[in-house]
Formats: sequence, structure tokens, C-alpha cells
Amino acid sequence: MPISRRQLMAAGAGLAAAGGLPTACGSDTGRADGGSGPRLSQWYHQYGEPGTRQAVERYAAAYRKARVRVEWRPGNYDQQTAAALLGSSGPDVFEVNGPTIEQIQGGQVADLTELIKDVKDDFHPAVLAPKTYEGRVWGIPQLVDTQLLYYRKSLLRAAGLRPPATLDALIDAARELTTKRAKGLFLGNDGGASALAGTPLYAAGLSLVTPGGTVGFDEPAAARTLGKLHRLYADKSLLLGAPTDWANPAAFAQGLTAMQWCGLWALPQIAKALGDDFGVLPFPPDGPAGRPAVPVGAWTAAVSARGGHREAAEAFVRWLWIERTDLQKDFALSYGFHIPARASLAATADRLRQGAAAEAVRFTEEHGFAQPLLWTAASQTAYLDALNRVIKEGADPGAQLRAVVRTAGAELRRVQKRR
Repeated sequence: MPISRRQLMAAGAGLAAAGGLPTACGSDTGRADGGSGPRLSQWYHQYGEPGTRQAVERYAAAYRKARVRVEWRPGNYDQQTAAALLGSSGPDVFEVNGPTIEQIQGGQVADLTELIKDVKDDFHPAVLAPKTYEGRVWGIPQLVDTQLLYYRKSLLRAAGLRPPATLDALIDAARELTTKRAKGLFLGNDGGASALAGTPLYAAGLSLVTPGGTVGFDEPAAARTLGKLHRLYADKSLLLGAPTDWANPAAFAQGLTAMQWCGLWALPQIAKALGDDFGVLPFPPDGPAGRPAVPVGAWTAAVSARGGHREAAEAFVRWLWIERTDLQKDFALSYGFHIPARASLAATADRLRQGAAAEAVRFTEEHGFAQPLLWTAASQTAYLDALNRVIKEGADPGAQLRAVVRTAGAELRRVQKRR
């Protein structure tokens, strides 16, 4: 199955950084006759959005200072990339949902600080932070994806409800909106663990990792907030077993649920189905220190530190993802629906300047957060397993989180010890 940009939001920090993994065969669909100079290999994961593949081939062919060959990589792209970076035969330039802390510390990716220094302030800080380590930038964000709470205006109005401004209000609204024909809320077929991930913690005023590099949710507020998510499951307010999962807006557009957690990418499809009978919200805050929470993620252009043409690869990345703002806007908005990574481009994008799209951009700017670079795959797995048990089984959130704190703490000590 083709992988779409939306899957970066679901994958989060669960990327494999281990070595010795098999490299799947890719499809060489690029053209290497666009320019002169060294031959560069550029990898992309297999997007599901029509036109994306042809667009990146067109960009590569337009570059005159190197012969860029685009490889469209099906299969488990993260494992393929992790394995290829261990040697010198991998891509020169590659798209990555990261890079991971292990790839940076292992000397597998190039330092791109000099490339971005003149426009660094034009990138959303929450998007750039996971690409930054010890003050150096290791990847150039290509676009921004975000998740939001979609709600049907007419259904809330008929029930005498306002758009939920707190987590408690969301839980109450989901219960009130649940009928024999539809559920109040859809957070995914697993009950919400995969879709929400760390979002509820940020809504409680916490974080996955503190600025000082310690566990950011070793607080009573974390257990209190996660425990509330079980109420949605226990109240039978959640849609479960839908034909499509949370990243697809079909359940919301077809009236199976009054509210759904989904991505910005779904907004055009929802608008086509429902007109203006919908609105968007951040995940609502919980508790006295709570704040609205909007998770963001960004596919990133990176350069292999072990490739044979590192200088030429960096020049190509500068051209495509720093200088060619027209291509950056085209990539974000012409084949899907995403926010350009640079604020100046987002501000001038007509499709993002009104209605729910403009609200989504504002929410991202004001409340956006990204999973921290130090949050490893092992930490993510432990946390998601615990969150799933809390939501579906009613497991004690305090006990579950204590185990996660131990795992995440050990992981943080491990990666920081390698400095």
C-alpha cells in the first residue's frame, strides 16, 4: 500500500534506528539527465497522493548542477533508510521523519546548520526543534502536517452544545452526541492511543521530555488526564470498528460520528462532503495548568554524512528546500493539503487564508508541539502500550505511567550519555 504524508503523524518517534535491517528494493523513477556534474541519489517514501511522485521528479530534472536520480521507495521506508545510512552506498539526499538521535550521534547525517542559518527564523520553532541537536540543525523541514478535532456544527447546535473548550467538556459532549445511529467521537479504531499519543500530556501542561532532558510527565496531572480518556471508552461514546481508521475522514463525512480526531490533510475532503457544516479545534486543555495542544510533524530533507558527494548533495538541498520557495509551496499544497514549513510561505498561501484552514494554521502557530528528538522508539512503544491499557482496560494510569517513566528515564540517560 502506498504510504501517505499523514502516516508521519501516526508514526511519530516510533522509527527504527537499528542497523542490520534489510534494504527493500526501490523504484528508480527519477531522471538523471537534468543537469551536469555529479550523480546524486535522492530517496522519498512512497506517497499516496497523486502527482507527488511526478512533482519530485520534475524538481530533480530542473536542477542543473548535478544529475539527480529520484528513487521512490515502497515498503518499510524507515528500516530501509536506517540500514542504508550505516554504509556509503545509501542515498546522498533522503527524506526522513527525523533524523533520529541515534542517526545524529552515529555520524550518519550531515550538519545542515550553515544551509538554513539565513532563514532559520522562518521555520516554526516546534517543527525545527526535533531536527536540532546541540545547537546544530540536521534536517530541513519540507512541510508541516498537523492533527485537529473536527466537529459538526449542526449536531452540536441541535444538542445545545458549544464546541468543547476543555477535556471534561469534550467527554460530556461525546456522551451527549452519541445516539443509536452515530457515536459522539472517533479517535481511531483502537480507542485513541495511536492517534493521540502524547497529545493529552501536552494538553495537561506537561511534555514528553523537559527542556533539561528529563521525563516530562512524572506528575500526578498526567495520570489524572489519561484516566479521563477511559471515561470516553467506558461511556461507549467512542466509535470503534469503523471501515476506515482515524487518518481517513470517511467516518466523519458519512455521519458515523459527530466529532473526529484527524489531520489537516483531510480538510478538503470534509469540506467537499459537508460544506461549511464543520469546525476545527485543538485538543482541549485539562486542569489548571492545561493548554490547547496541536501535534505537528514534518518530513525532512537530510544528507548522508557518508555519501560520496556530500558537498554536492548539500548544494542541491539548499537549492530545493531553501531557495526554491515556489517549489516548496507547490510540494505542500498542490498534491495534498499541508502547511508549508516556512511561515512566510504559509502566510501567502491562498488556500490557508480563510475558514477552517486559516484556523488550523493559527492553532498550529499558537499551540503546536512536536515529539522531542530525545523521545526514542523504545519510550514511544512503552508509552503507547500503557495508554492503550488505560483507555481500553481501565488500567490504573498512575501505575502504568510509573513503568513508562522508568523506561523513558533509562532511554534518556542512554542517549544523553553518548554525547
